[in-house]
Amino acid sequence: MNKWFISGIALATLTAATFAKDRSVALNKSIESLEPMKGIVLWPDQAEEQKDLQGSISLEFSYCLPCAVVKGKSDDKIEYDWSSFEKLLDGIKSRGHQAIVRFRIEYPGESISNAPNCTEKVVGATAVPKYIKEMDGYNESKNDVDGDGVTYYANWNFDELKWFYKQFYTDFAAKYDTDPRIAFVQVGFGHWAEYHIFGTDLTDSNFANKDYQKEFLKHVDKQFKETPWNISIDAADDEYTPIVASKDLMKLHFGLFDDSFMHEEHDISQGDGDNEKNWQAIGKDRWKTAPAGGEISYYEDKDQHEFLNPAGLYGVTWEKAAEKYHMTYVIGNDAPEGKYATKDRVYEASSYAGYKFEVTGYTVNKVSAAVRVKNIGIAPLYHNAYVTVKGVRSEKSLKGLLPDEEATFTISGIEIGDKESPEVSITSDKLLNGATIPYKASLDGSEKPIEGTVDEKGNTAIKSARIGYSNSQNRANMTDIKGRTDTHKARGAYFPTSKQ
Repeated sequence: MNKWFISGIALATLTAATFAKDRSVALNKSIESLEPMKGIVLWPDQAEEQKDLQGSISLEFSYCLPCAVVKGKSDDKIEYDWSSFEKLLDGIKSRGHQAIVRFRIEYPGESISNAPNCTEKVVGATAVPKYIKEMDGYNESKNDVDGDGVTYYANWNFDELKWFYKQFYTDFAAKYDTDPRIAFVQVGFGHWAEYHIFGTDLTDSNFANKDYQKEFLKHVDKQFKETPWNISIDAADDEYTPIVASKDLMKLHFGLFDDSFMHEEHDISQGDGDNEKNWQAIGKDRWKTAPAGGEISYYEDKDQHEFLNPAGLYGVTWEKAAEKYHMTYVIGNDAPEGKYATKDRVYEASSYAGYKFEVTGYTVNKVSAAVRVKNIGIAPLYHNAYVTVKGVRSEKSLKGLLPDEEATFTISGIEIGDKESPEVSITSDKLLNGATIPYKASLDGSEKPIEGTVDEKGNTAIKSARIGYSNSQNRANMTDIKGRTDTHKARGAYFPTSKQ
């Protein structure tokens, strides 16, 4: 008989005998601090200045410059100086927040300062590394973009630039993909890396051609294993990009950001609805596997200043807009200049975004625990996180648990006393040191025990389920209930209790 499978009479006998000592445990928790990696986002200078809001946000956004971290190239390898980037990340971390970063090349009307490897004090200069700009044959075009200012454009026909841009993300991901200081990465081409290039003629030299975009996006998708990456919803424009027309590109694991969220005619019902059309073309159900984010519109000052108005902006409240698009985060950097960005309101708005967990069942026996978790938020969590009991994690992650879904997570290889009520926490390697994910629970211990616990042999009471051994997520050298020491522990398990 296969020792991992239990069927028929054996299951009934095992359930009655081995699992008779399963018991529900009381657990009462309220969410008293903002969950990580979600909510209203400020830029670092604003986040530092707004002391009262620091507990109401968990994320800060910053543009970043390739030229600021690249010293040159030697022996076909890029030479980096990450010190300025490290300073940025450490500053954000010091406030208990995590970063959203976007490396950009073009920024209309913007001067670069305090970056020795960049073209300093040149209005509209690109962030192409200096070593490339100094190469023979490299040249850039220039235009004065109406309303935005002088803009220089990288030469995307230049082979070294194309090689560099892919290699840069290879090196960046190798160094920072697992770094808990970074929650999300945004990538793209054109003005602000948002797939804009208005006010000038589109050519292969001032905007990456479609073949290179395909190559680049497929490459980036392979680099990031832990950190979700986003592109602009404007990448739905088939004049600039190949994405919507390519089944292969549409299968990539990118999320979306909307750089003019909640503007006056954002939705189809409000007017031109170009933003919503882009979401539909390139997104629709993408939020189920990759984050939806962006920034509140800057079209009018009132957009940023008033989007937190509980009565709404242009007939739509933040909560309704966030729920419709399953937003995990949104930049509202100018919100403090309005009257609605109070400490409580920003916290309330941040809390509404993204995921939110409730523990709806908790059962233990002498060697394991089963914890049922429901996502009561508007989007999934896009990072791996684990139900943790006595320092041991479930094998399966909470990542991807959809709104209104419930699942049971098993933690095994632990010892629990007959009257012990071990603490439950939600942990992740993508959180800052010591941080956990808060959750709510209202269990008095009288509930019917939930299925999912494991016996001394690693068997589970759940029908058709099996538990194996050798889980690297759990602690090594655990001592089992009979006093034996074993480096192989029973795996924690993820058992859906509603449709996935």
